[in-house]
Amino acid sequence: MNKKVWALGLAGMMMFGVAACGAKEEAKPATAATTSSQSKGTSENNSSKNTVNATNEMRTIHYLGKEYSVPVKAEKIVITGSVESMEDALVLDVKPVGAMTTGGRFAPLFAKIIEGAEGVGEKTQPNMETILKLKPDVILASTKFPAETVEKLNKIATTIPVSHISTNWESNLNLLAELTGKQEQARQALQKYNEEVHGLKEKIGVVFKDKNVLVMRVRAGSIMIYPENVFFNPLVYSDLGAMVPKEVKQAKAQQVISLEKLSEMNPDYLFVQFSEAENKDTPKVLEDLQKNPIWKSINAVKNDNVFVNLVDPTLQGGTVYSKIAFLEAIKSSKLVQTK
Repeated sequence: MNKKVWALGLAGMMMFGVAACGAKEEAKPATAATTSSQSKGTSENNSSKNTVNATNEMRTIHYLGKEYSVPVKAEKIVITGSVESMEDALVLDVKPVGAMTTGGRFAPLFAKIIEGAEGVGEKTQPNMETILKLKPDVILASTKFPAETVEKLNKIATTIPVSHISTNWESNLNLLAELTGKQEQARQALQKYNEEVHGLKEKIGVVFKDKNVLVMRVRAGSIMIYPENVFFNPLVYSDLGAMVPKEVKQAKAQQVISLEKLSEMNPDYLFVQFSEAENKDTPKVLEDLQKNPIWKSINAVKNDNVFVNLVDPTLQGGTVYSKIAFLEAIKSSKLVQTK
């Protein structure tokens, strides 16, 4: 009888111990900002992702009104489609493990950060197989990508479509800074830009006052203008105070205009960006424009106020890197030096 009582007691104690362990396991805390990636392993989306971060804690970051779950240590970053992120990486000295190519090569502009990086396809054609092999922590894509492309990338790793709209330049920079822990470098870059633009606005404001100023790009053999919030336009119109032409106000996206329309706009100051890589089928298009009598009739041309490739023609315009480069180029140009 005593043996039975002892056995029952021991069984009870063991059951209590198991129950207590189970209760303790369920009570593991998870903060709002960080959770174990293993806790997300049951979701269909996460089960299809690679397991490189299986033991890495996750955190939630906010970007342009959306939330993204990323590793606390996002060390392996792939950039595809977002030239804006590549320029931000230059500023913050971030070296992606994979980056997009142009014509099968990395753009020379990014030589500083792509040493050892893998090419992951062209700007608009990410190579999913290569990206998968790299096992990235985070993929920075582009808002220009179709939804199905982003969906495919998201199955590999958390994918953040980075805005191509120039007015989101600060958010873009701060996104990469938060991912890589380089907030101080981002702060310094923003401070430098604000100081430079403030100093230049006083000088250039007198030059641009009551003048027509236009930034155009020669692309695929055509003349392109852009909306007020795209390319270098926010810098020229908002930051430096030039008047916004009505055609720029009306543009909804990159827009082709004829030479005749450009003549009708008749800018007093004209900034032209021309890249041979973007005009492979029409390499002489800019030369042909410059020989055209209609071109020669434009005020900016007649008064020698046309500035071709004031900065690298591959720059996106809407990044802190582009903006600082453009400001420094203007400071060194006759726009300021002779006024």
